[in-house]
Amino acid sequence: MRIISGIHKGRSIHAPKNLPVRPTTDFAKEALFNILSNHFDLEECSVLDLFCGSGNITYEFASRESKEITSVDINFHCTSFVKKTCSDFKMDQVKVIKSDVFSFLKNAFGKYDIVFADPPYDLEKIEQIPDLVFEKNILKENGMLILEHGPKTSFLQHPHFKEYRKYGNVNFSLLCKLSGSLSKD
Repeated sequence: MRIISGIHKGRSIHAPKNLPVRPTTDFAKEALFNILSNHFDLEECSVLDLFCGSGNITYEFASRESKEITSVDINFHCTSFVKKTCSDFKMDQVKVIKSDVFSFLKNAFGKYDIVFADPPYDLEKIEQIPDLVFEKNILKENGMLILEHGPKTSFLQHPHFKEYRKYGNVNFSLLCKLSGSLSKD
């Protein structure tokens, strides 16, 4: 896995083989960040990375100098790896939390511009993620929730659904808390 843009562009990250992860492909990651760059000034964003795994998305936001990034995963090995990598790369704006994502969301009190969630594709409660994010009101006005999911999952009927994108085997559903449009204003 590598960082595709920003101040750490081109750096390779070698996650241990024992991490239970499926990192977002570079192709899908690049497409996603092109979308996000058109809607947000990433340097001004606060980001929540749920099911952060190896930290692939966290590092990309940090490399693009997002001001605050909170990364959550239940796996001790994942959170330890992300903490060490962020320390090695001096990504001081990253806060790593070892927690069950559903418990974290139920007790969440922060506000984020972007929430990215990449749960296991076969997660039974995957459809609860957007409901918790919007019920707990953790997205800022004009904020966006991006869910990476498998082909059998659909959020098309969710009231906050904005758009769907597919890049190879990677599916993204974008859900928004809108006060008008998805512009950078």
